[in-house]
Amino acid sequence: MRLLRKGAEANLYLSTFQGCKALVKHRVRKAYRIPKLDRRIRTLRTVHEAELLHEAKKAGVPTPLIYFLDKNEGKLVLQFVEGERLKEILDRDVSQAEVEKLGVRLGSLIGKLHRRGIIHGDLTTSNVIITPEGGMVLIDFGLGFYSQQLEDRGMDLHLLRQALESYHTRLAKPFFQAVLEGYGKIMGAERLREVEAKLKEIKARGRYVPPEERG
Repeated sequence: MRLLRKGAEANLYLSTFQGCKALVKHRVRKAYRIPKLDRRIRTLRTVHEAELLHEAKKAGVPTPLIYFLDKNEGKLVLQFVEGERLKEILDRDVSQAEVEKLGVRLGSLIGKLHRRGIIHGDLTTSNVIITPEGGMVLIDFGLGFYSQQLEDRGMDLHLLRQALESYHTRLAKPFFQAVLEGYGKIMGAERLREVEAKLKEIKARGRYVPPEERG
């Protein structure tokens, strides 16, 4: 295996599984945690991510195939999705029409997740892969969770907006508007209006409100 990236919670390795190129996500042990608790946390988070990937696929959202799950070791072996990150594509001199097309497609996928009650938790252009065939695949559900709360849907989209404003300043506004257009096609006009109002509220207050603080 070849280490691709070290993360706060997990390391990513390039490997193979039964002759197929694979990505191994290994949730590493934390020395500061009691060993029994550490294993339980890593097991639960690994299983949870696998469930989210499976549920997202059932919702019609392309995600990497799950090849193998090792609960005891906190390892998830996934299909290595060939292609380019959306971030790299938007960094190039893409046309306005292409920006809008990509935004609508991404918004539709987010809408399918939210309709299913799935919050991705880390919507950035680095977690979207465009395959050589032109498909769009969402990856890295490590921070994801289940929720039907408008606050969580709004925050999911707000994080994407922040990522766009930070890394794709010139394209941020038209791309995000296209995302909302695609989102509305899946969620409907009423849900779109609700989430747009929530986005304005989140931006105005500048922070996420956890469930225990909500009125």
